[in-house]
Amino acid sequence: MPLSFKLSKSILSTISPPIPTAYKWVPKLKLTHRASLDILDMSQGVPGTVPHPLLQQSLRETSQRADAWGYCPAEGEWQLREALALEMRDTYRHGAKTVDISPNDIAITSGCNLAFVATIMAIADAGDEVILPVPWYFNHQMTLTLLGITPIPLITSPESSFLPSAALASSLITSKTRAIALVTPNNPTGAVYPPSLIAQFAKLASEKGIALILDETYRDFIVGDANVIERPHGLFDSDLESEDKLLTTISNRKLPWHSTLISLYSFSKSYRIPGHRLGAITASPELLREICKVLDTLQICAPRVPQLALAKEFEEEHDVLGSARTEVQSDGVVHTQLQLSTPPLTTPGTPRENTSESELGMEAIPIKISSVKPVSLVDTNSKKSVLSALKFDILSTALAIHARQRLFKDTLEKEAPRWRVVSQGAYYAFVQHPFPDHGSEEICRKLVEEVGVRVLPGSFFFDKEVTVTSEIPSMSVSELDRYIRFSVANVSDEKVVQVCRRLGEAERMFREEFGWSVEGEV
Repeated sequence: MPLSFKLSKSILSTISPPIPTAYKWVPKLKLTHRASLDILDMSQGVPGTVPHPLLQQSLRETSQRADAWGYCPAEGEWQLREALALEMRDTYRHGAKTVDISPNDIAITSGCNLAFVATIMAIADAGDEVILPVPWYFNHQMTLTLLGITPIPLITSPESSFLPSAALASSLITSKTRAIALVTPNNPTGAVYPPSLIAQFAKLASEKGIALILDETYRDFIVGDANVIERPHGLFDSDLESEDKLLTTISNRKLPWHSTLISLYSFSKSYRIPGHRLGAITASPELLREICKVLDTLQICAPRVPQLALAKEFEEEHDVLGSARTEVQSDGVVHTQLQLSTPPLTTPGTPRENTSESELGMEAIPIKISSVKPVSLVDTNSKKSVLSALKFDILSTALAIHARQRLFKDTLEKEAPRWRVVSQGAYYAFVQHPFPDHGSEEICRKLVEEVGVRVLPGSFFFDKEVTVTSEIPSMSVSELDRYIRFSVANVSDEKVVQVCRRLGEAERMFREEFGWSVEGEV
């Protein structure tokens, strides 16, 4: 029955959620080439394992507390904000430099998507503009469209490793521009934006009087060469000589990053609790006061049980999850040797007994790493929390996913060499498919139907109607449609190998049975 009232123009102009669209694609009922077909799902960016047992236990115990059922402040539990501030000072520290982040700079939200919604509602109005690199994270584009704000595409290209250009962004800024929103490590391309590039965008935003929004959902998964865990950027650096001095000046802080930077975070990936919907905004307290108006209206408060569970005091011995030994080198860089007391818990599934490591193309994941930033379980002047105790579990997750990225690329080159990994990092790999005459959505649907592989088409991450600017003449919408996003985090190493083999099978099938032309063939 038709509605008796009109729907809003904004909702009608917003795309349908892409993930449910991909889940409507199913294998054909009658398959001549195999008796049954199990789906290998590398579509959605979700953790592949349950939370660490320590967090599971804390969630169970916290849910029984008599005080865990009520509301909490709109900005979140103070204890969690305090624990997160300590963790962030550890994550962003480099050498002898201190990092200036306090609990007053943090608000807890019902997931990182809501963090983005609340931030945009606080800084932009209908008719304003926000610059988004393309390919973009579709929920960011959907948020802007729902609010009547125009997303301005900042085109990136494989030639630049899908890194955005600050110079090109500058040319897109108008009197209506309110922010530039970056996702790093990126979704969907996996590209990790170097700290120097992020600094360029921060400088540009400051000069133009606009906000720089950094969605740092995947910041804990930046692994460089030789398993070096790298800090995301240096925008939080302080000029103070020591953290003790930093803490004594918290009440009167006027920091450079406060005027420009808004950092967003998700607990879903690092702590593997996506269903608990917990995120965070790190920004100027002045801005957070205004954002809390939005939070109070849309969420009242973020889920309280996971907040209290993560902030719970951790009473076990220091080496239950791991230990750290820190050395300051002559160049002032801090190198931290990590020793995990338990094996990595984050590889979702293990190879079958008759599949050797050499066949999988990987080596055992090391449990010792060297970091360019000091890593500790918790600030030495504060009580340990469950959140801080899970530092080593997060590091082991990062190493496992990094190894799986390498496995995916190496196996793809062997099993389906015409499928080319162009960019990868953290959760995602962005792959160029070998069928130039066919769009990514058609190919992804066929992959589910014919070989049981579910992935997301590149067309989900850009607007097909966008007009590409003349600054990048080599890039067109049809070229963007040559890419497919693979999520390596939610499958086992064995399934990664199976996916690659099925892609090779699909290439042969599409060529021989459907008559599709394949790039590189004469």
